[in-house]
Amino acid sequence: MNDANDIPEQVRLKAQSAGQAGAAWLAGLERTVAELAREWGLTVGRTLTGGTEAFVAEVTLADGRQAVLKVAHPGAMLSAGELQTLLAARGRGYAEVYAYDEARSALLLERLGPPLAELGMPPDAQIAAICETLAEAWAVTPAGARLTTGAEKARSLSDFIETTWRELGQPCSAQVIDTALRYAEERRRSFDPRSAVLAHGDAHPWNALLVPGGGPARRFKLVDPDGLWIERAYDLGILMREWTPELLAGDSVALGVARCRMLAGLAGVEAGPIWQWGFIERTSTALLCLKVGLAGGREMLAVAEQWARAAPRDIV
Repeated sequence: MNDANDIPEQVRLKAQSAGQAGAAWLAGLERTVAELAREWGLTVGRTLTGGTEAFVAEVTLADGRQAVLKVAHPGAMLSAGELQTLLAARGRGYAEVYAYDEARSALLLERLGPPLAELGMPPDAQIAAICETLAEAWAVTPAGARLTTGAEKARSLSDFIETTWRELGQPCSAQVIDTALRYAEERRRSFDPRSAVLAHGDAHPWNALLVPGGGPARRFKLVDPDGLWIERAYDLGILMREWTPELLAGDSVALGVARCRMLAGLAGVEAGPIWQWGFIERTSTALLCLKVGLAGGREMLAVAEQWARAAPRDIV
């Protein structure tokens, strides 16, 4: 890390949204990276962009192995869920952990290839690749970890949506919010630990990285997991949140329903819960973007406005 200009703008914005703690993290980041490099025997290379939750850079270990250093900001501290998920996976479906420092929210991970989002694949192909990777990741056993449950996640998203909508001066219709809150309550009541899996929690194309040397049959591994004990439909709902321009380019409801049914078919999961989690995630993420100044929030809400008017029979 050469100077403060190495910090990607989206990472800077998210850190600043954490207030004084975020400002202190930004001011001390260069020193933190230097300390970790000395302790772990790293040569720090270029800063990686595309994320919002952490400073990430390519590094080389003393033994020549290529790795990635991640230092999370106070608004997205290295959570117990993330660390427990990565350690439990041992490289299965997820990037392998070489070292970690919980106090400084730092991880040293195996270096993978570029994110799926940069490979020029059409959305349907990206969705299929992520679903295949999720199938491998869902097989990981959390080994007694205490993770956020589906019921808890639904409640936290509901609280965030309701509070943030009011704080922002009601930037979308009450129908969108009422629909999101109703869906969240349904998902909260539907949580069943017997059918839950260790879910990634934010499996989108920037968090699925190419495994190098895989040949024509491309394989991917996931990074930056939230680590949730929740139904599979939640991870699939994240993909309902993505590719907003494609949805706005046509009939947003019909395109959304087609994507939902595709996800259901690929993963063997009922469409209804996927749609509900997708709507909740689209609404909450849009409000978060507006709150912290990231682009895309208005467009995401425009799709949600259309989806809120869809009848349940149109979805399943």
